[in-house]
Amino acid sequence: MRTRSFMVPTLIVLGCLLALSAASGQAGRGLARVNGTVVDQVGNPVPQAKIELVLIQNEETKRETTTDKKGQWAILGLGTGIWRVTASAPGYQPASVECNVKQLDRNPVIALTMKKMSAGDRPSGTDEASLALIDLGNQLYNNNKYDEALAIFQELLVKNPTVYQIKLSIGDCYREKGEFDTALAIYTEAADTALTDPVSGKEMRAKSLARIGECHIKKGDFETAQNYFKQSIETFPENEVLAYNVGEIYFSNQKLDEAIDYFTIATQIKPDWSEAYYKLGLAYLNKTEYEKAQQSLNKFLELEPDTERSTSVKSILDYIGKIKK
Repeated sequence: MRTRSFMVPTLIVLGCLLALSAASGQAGRGLARVNGTVVDQVGNPVPQAKIELVLIQNEETKRETTTDKKGQWAILGLGTGIWRVTASAPGYQPASVECNVKQLDRNPVIALTMKKMSAGDRPSGTDEASLALIDLGNQLYNNNKYDEALAIFQELLVKNPTVYQIKLSIGDCYREKGEFDTALAIYTEAADTALTDPVSGKEMRAKSLARIGECHIKKGDFETAQNYFKQSIETFPENEVLAYNVGEIYFSNQKLDEAIDYFTIATQIKPDWSEAYYKLGLAYLNKTEYEKAQQSLNKFLELEPDTERSTSVKSILDYIGKIKK
């Protein structure tokens, strides 16, 4: 998600990319403070979003809080290490990032953007009780309780056998459990079934193909993954989020050229979406392509001029300016 000489200072400035450090010897306890913001896709704050921090080196170590009315949050007493920060809220797709928390340096602001759920994210044809179970399953999944979430999603599929969209959630659980072959089989079933769906079939097939690609990424087969990602975008080219999510997958796997390709596609599909320009700028920044990073981040500021994240971007641009002198 970088040439080696620039990677570490860039990560410190951005506060949202992976860096390697030893875990605290006190199970995540320390003196560090981390704060952040949660906004929707147009930059509005998301109040009362649940924020969960999990220490990667010891996933039993967790901290929780919620955002205030401005979408802001803060947690004190964190130990040194890589923490996964996840935001979740009713009606939104969860968003997460991993950050390197330090004791002696000031930890930068964590900015998360949450996408509102569309009709394709909440399967149609289900009653209110089933929708409530879907939300419960999603909460369990977001809390890394994959077996419990899996049991709920499988029960839902038995009760609603025609709602094939649930298979994506089942596949997600198997993927996160590391059972990639099972996940791939389920995603393939969903992709095939989507061909018979005249309403939301194109979008669901595209999502299924993208998930197949992500599984191959996790298996280390980037060539096969690229093929499925291309199929996904070609199947439903009007969905900028699909392209953006593929960019995120490549970004997190340090495949910057591929990430740039897909973030660029997202900006082409939706030219007024600030989030895509933001991540495109970060990708260029980590390749030390400063001119292109400036262009993308300046475009971001045009679209999102007055948020806390825009203040951070201005600092990044000042930082680039000093490097270029």
